[in-house]
Amino acid sequence: MSEQTRLLVVDDEPSLLDIVATSMRFLGYHVATAATGREAVRTAIAEHPDLVILDVMLPDFDGLEVMRRIREAGVDGGVLFLSARDTPADKIAGLTAGGDDYVTKPFGLEELAARVSAVLRRVRPVEESGTVLRVADLELDDGTYQVRRGEQIIELAPTEYKMLRYLMLNANVVLSRQQLLDAVWGTDFYGDDSVVATYISYLRRKVDAPTESGPVEPLIHTHRGFGYVLRGNRH
Repeated sequence: MSEQTRLLVVDDEPSLLDIVATSMRFLGYHVATAATGREAVRTAIAEHPDLVILDVMLPDFDGLEVMRRIREAGVDGGVLFLSARDTPADKIAGLTAGGDDYVTKPFGLEELAARVSAVLRRVRPVEESGTVLRVADLELDDGTYQVRRGEQIIELAPTEYKMLRYLMLNANVVLSRQQLLDAVWGTDFYGDDSVVATYISYLRRKVDAPTESGPVEPLIHTHRGFGYVLRGNRH
């Protein structure tokens, strides 16, 4: 793994912070650390990490607030949540807020390393840079990683971007949850396919949201029992 790959590890438990940071450095990552939400935000803005390994429960404010603040500051790397909370509602909250994966404590370092590697593969820029995809009035530019619908710019997290790109490449084709899971999260993803529905919902709220000019024609559709499709004319 390239030393240029930057990680930020955030946890208020000193022993766990040290263990995770040390194991990631051993794997060849450049690692910064933080023990509070405020320190995490400052460090993320300074370092612009490729991935933040982020504890949900912190002494000042929680990991979801950390992610909100760093996104507002333009830090768009991946986010992998760590938490002792393991209910489906907690996981969905982290993923719908824009997280890329959710690991529950306790966890093994080998599992964490595999999850980190999988998220990095998803959030890194795609190889076919410079490609512009257009479906109806929706445009995705791989050169600038900018998405717009008409004149409205749409802000997407890296995993949302990758899912939308796959839907646009397969416009008018009904894709199963498993196809989307494999294409976006990879075949080594440890979660279940409910994360696909979560991200489809999240994309809809952005791509099919009303603009300043009023309502828009929905592009993302559900085919119950089959999957999802982005429907529109490609050009």
